[in-house]
Amino acid sequence: MMLLLFISFVVLMLIGVPIAFTIGASTLATLVVQGTPLAVVPQQMFQGINTFALVAVPMFILTGDLMAQGAVSRKLVDFADSLFGFLKGGLSLVSVLAGMFFAAISGSGAATTAAVGSSLVPELKRKGYDPASAASLIAASGTIGVVIPPSVPMIIYAVIAQESVSDLFLAGFLPGLAMGLGLGAIALVQAHRRQYPHGSPLSLATIWRTLRAASWGLMTPVIILGGIFSGVFTPSEAAVVAVVYALLVSLFVYRDLTYRDVYAVMIRSAITTSVIMLVIATSAVLSWTLSSAQVPAQIAQSVLSLSTDPYVILLLVVAVILLTGVFIETASALIILTPVLLPLVTQLGIDPVHFGLIIVVGLAIGMITPPVAINLYVASSVTQLPLERITRAILPYLLGLIGVLLLVVYVPLWLSS
Repeated sequence: MMLLLFISFVVLMLIGVPIAFTIGASTLATLVVQGTPLAVVPQQMFQGINTFALVAVPMFILTGDLMAQGAVSRKLVDFADSLFGFLKGGLSLVSVLAGMFFAAISGSGAATTAAVGSSLVPELKRKGYDPASAASLIAASGTIGVVIPPSVPMIIYAVIAQESVSDLFLAGFLPGLAMGLGLGAIALVQAHRRQYPHGSPLSLATIWRTLRAASWGLMTPVIILGGIFSGVFTPSEAAVVAVVYALLVSLFVYRDLTYRDVYAVMIRSAITTSVIMLVIATSAVLSWTLSSAQVPAQIAQSVLSLSTDPYVILLLVVAVILLTGVFIETASALIILTPVLLPLVTQLGIDPVHFGLIIVVGLAIGMITPPVAINLYVASSVTQLPLERITRAILPYLLGLIGVLLLVVYVPLWLSS
């Protein structure tokens, strides 16, 4: 029966059926052939989304969309430019730093790429930067958007794995910082090779001015994460507070959004949320089907029969995660892989929070690996460059991020051994 599930899933995906319907249809066909009462389908779909933690998902999506639509992203870019723009090729570092700033607001890779790209691309072109390389760097920086908290994929993983969202958020800072440092180092090497120009001279007055202008946006992660880690409110409550704050800043402080703009942003966020929730609901049925057939346990037993060395097993797990990210978008891949791989790694003694970082960082890399590379599509749209040119230029940053992923995988093991 599991063969039917696998074949129907692959066939539907290859012919272009949306992933939510692919998961639902292949699972439904398997249940029908098995003779399972179909009442289990709505039961599991409802149970899959009936959790308070998921309230944070639409709220963080809306917060990121509001901030990306308004002046916040431009002011964050200006502040990053005042810090590093004076360096040779400093705008490359600005791309990375601005991506990290916006990552702490949006929780979305695509939103981070769009916000930073729309603000920086005109200036990068004017300064003579290679357009394809600049676009690929912005797309790569967008992957940090789902690693530095708040992170929508981390919330989804926490719900599936029944782990603390706060613990995952706290653990996401160092991997996000490592990704930024790795991308920044590669960008600086390329800047020196290509003789990119210096930017504006370093000025404390400019830093102070841009910091003041960007302070409203920079306060967003302080409010969200400070409230969570201090225990003032839960992650779901923090997400609602973030939406209210983003509305107040956009409507009454910067005054860069009208009520009509806010309505359009809400509609777009609702569409994004509905897609994610439908994937979660159908994947809950898939997870139940796999669990009832003891597929995760069988996979764990098969892999452990090959080796019991956690270093070797995790290397195989990383390969599976990266390969899945090439073909399936982040949220869907996360929902499909977590119930299958988590029992395996827990048998090896790997902490579920540590594995959460591994799978989120690994699938974030999938955002820049075609054919399902949402950040590359966003960068192509923003820069009006063909996807092929950006894809060729992404390779150094892709390799750098894979190196960071291996650090995320193995350094905690070395420290605990």
